[in-house]
Amino acid sequence: MKLDHIHEFVILAKSGNYLQAAETLFISQSTLSKHIKSLEADLGAPLFDRTTRKVKLNSFGQTLLPYAIKLDELYTECSAALSSQLEDSNSRLTIASIPVMTQYHIYDVLSAFQTKNPHVKLDIIEGDTVQSVEMLRNETCDFAFLREFEDTEHELNTITFDTDHMVAVLPTSHPLASKPFVTLEQLRDERFILLNKGTLMYNLCISSCQDAGFTPDISFTSHRAANIMDLVKRGMGIALLTKKPTLSYAGPDISLVDIVPYINTAIQLAYVKDRKPSMAGKQFLGFVQSWVQGDSGCE
Repeated sequence: MKLDHIHEFVILAKSGNYLQAAETLFISQSTLSKHIKSLEADLGAPLFDRTTRKVKLNSFGQTLLPYAIKLDELYTECSAALSSQLEDSNSRLTIASIPVMTQYHIYDVLSAFQTKNPHVKLDIIEGDTVQSVEMLRNETCDFAFLREFEDTEHELNTITFDTDHMVAVLPTSHPLASKPFVTLEQLRDERFILLNKGTLMYNLCISSCQDAGFTPDISFTSHRAANIMDLVKRGMGIALLTKKPTLSYAGPDISLVDIVPYINTAIQLAYVKDRKPSMAGKQFLGFVQSWVQGDSGCE
């Protein structure tokens, strides 16, 4: 008994007409008739009462029909699942990320996922949070590692991947450099060196200073933290940066002082709510969730 013949039986039973069923199936009437007779032979019972114009299910056919429909539906679902898996066996994911991938262990999770899923090709695009969100919206990427931001459109799902907080980056000659912590109010008269205008970090620094009661005097902006640190070291101003990435740039001429109360920020994996992930995408989501929960092996 062939599953294709079961499907043809269901179509013929619903239409009650060989010509109409054959057209639906894109086969000839004679081929359909042969297949139905073959099915009847396999089952050892006739399935239709035949007239010159129409065919009608007999009692055997009526008994078979609900089971045939279930078999046909299962076969369709199985074929779709196998096709999806075959498509994903050589699949590709595009992942956007903020530049500080090493400091937040983003490279670690990507390389671990790649090792466990060598059939999935990963394309990594570097960009700030604003750019990454736009890439998600435009379907330029499947997932994005970005800094927590206010999703006013409520269009993204997120997984918190890491957390950090802001520090004051001071030259060691600064009067506050040896303090265990400072408040933003203590820095209100300083000249600030910040990441570029339009970035999430720039906006966070501005809003945090304004919440503390002042607008910062910005002397310079840059897209590279290393440049900012060099200018601080040379006494050109102070900076507000997140702690984990800044630790890798800090040297003997730089002091990192925690700001209190803490100005916290989270690194999140984001993806669009209304876009169904591929099989590879589901695997990646599950892998990251396991990683965040502490299973870095992700068996």
